[in-house]
Amino acid sequence: MDRHIFIIGMPGCGKSSLGKKVANNMGLPYVDTDQRIEQAFGCPTSQIFERFGEQAFRNAETNVLIQLTREPGSLVSTGGGMVMRENNREIMRNHGVIVLVDRPLQEIMGDIKLNRRPLLAQKGLPEVERLYYERIDIYRSVADAVLDNGHGYYAGVNGMEKLIRTLANVPAAPERR
Repeated sequence: MDRHIFIIGMPGCGKSSLGKKVANNMGLPYVDTDQRIEQAFGCPTSQIFERFGEQAFRNAETNVLIQLTREPGSLVSTGGGMVMRENNREIMRNHGVIVLVDRPLQEIMGDIKLNRRPLLAQKGLPEVERLYYERIDIYRSVADAVLDNGHGYYAGVNGMEKLIRTLANVPAAPERR
C-alpha cells in the first residue's frame, strides 16, 4: 500500500479489533495510534490523562500522525478524538484514505468498557452519548468510506476487507487449503 488507511470512529465502535484482525488477515502493516502514544509516554492512556492532561495526549496524537507521514502505508486505528482537530483531519486526508467504522450508539453503549477509556470512565454512559452526538457529523464529513459495523464482528471484518481491497487496490488473500 502506498497510502495509509485511517480507521476513525467512536470509542467502542470496533476500530482496533477490526483493524488488527483485518491487517493480520490481509498481511498489512498495522498501527494503533493509542498504543504508539502509550509506548512514547511509557504508561497507559489513563495515566497520560491523569499526569499530563488531555491536551498533552491530543498533541501526542498529532505527533503520531506526523510520524506516520514518513512511514510506508499501513492500516491505522486512531483514537476516537483524533478527528476533532482540523490539523489531524488534514494530515489524514493528505496521506491516506479515511474509513469510518459506524456502529449504532445503543450497541456501543451496551458493551463499551468504560474503565479502559479515560475520557469516559468518570462520567459513564451519558458521556458516551454526548460524545457520539458531538462527533458523528464530523466523522461522517471526513470519511471517504463508511463501514456499517452493526451486524457483528465477522461481518465487520469481511466488510472492512472488501473496503480496503477497493480503496487501496489490495488484492484478496489467496484461499487457504
